[in-house]
Amino acid sequence: MATDSEVRQMSILVIGATGKTGRRVAQRLAEAGVAVRGVSRPVFDWERRETWAPALTGVSAAYVTYSPDLAAPGAAAAVEAFVQTATDAGVDRLVLLSGRGEAGAERCEKLLRASDVVLRASWFNQNFSEGHLLDSVLGGVIALPAGEVAEPFVDVDDIADVAVAALTEDGHAGRLYELTGPRLLTFADAAAEIAEASGRDVAYVSPSPADFHAELVPTVGPALADLLTALCEEVFDGRNASLADGVQQALGRSPRDFADFCAAAVAAGAWAR
Repeated sequence: MATDSEVRQMSILVIGATGKTGRRVAQRLAEAGVAVRGVSRPVFDWERRETWAPALTGVSAAYVTYSPDLAAPGAAAAVEAFVQTATDAGVDRLVLLSGRGEAGAERCEKLLRASDVVLRASWFNQNFSEGHLLDSVLGGVIALPAGEVAEPFVDVDDIADVAVAALTEDGHAGRLYELTGPRLLTFADAAAEIAEASGRDVAYVSPSPADFHAELVPTVGPALADLLTALCEEVFDGRNASLADGVQQALGRSPRDFADFCAAAVAAGAWAR
């Protein structure tokens, strides 16, 4: 394990430092005394390769999130080129946030080096409190074409803790951590627990993929609507309806339960009237 002095001498790049996971990773690293270079658009842009090398210069490791998703067209080519750029810059370790059950994401995982780490995560708890479903919760209806499929919702704080360990500690090189919460819930279950914790009326409905796509187009555009709908059709077939022990392997503790997430979200005012 790296000593406190060695940790403080590190310089770590956090890509997507304003996102749900990146923001937490950067904050934890800074609190540990690590020199953090947090970047997002326009300083770092996946579509502008000339921004990559300057961001990677002088860092020992990097936390990597790809936008909009590793399943997007062109993601594998971008990740392959980024890994080469990181190698040329002398970066020792990349920690990649990946998607559980996504074939496109798994193709990107295979492009990493032997020293790199994969965090293969399930659906985030925080999608309901600070992500794209917050407005749905506040509006009282969560609409996703997931049917009655169960999901092992994972907490973003657990992901951030694993990422920081993988970035700063020995013993994680080459590992693939599948990160889930401690139990399976359907989206109807999740809506019910949010409703109970918040005192709001929150229901779940499962539209058809076509209706879901039609609702998305006016807000995100046709290209992103195509991607999100295809992802839902891919991963909501039951493939992720199982628990994994990645949090326990990486941290030696159990993952955070969805009920604890709900209580914290309520305390933070995420769903305040």
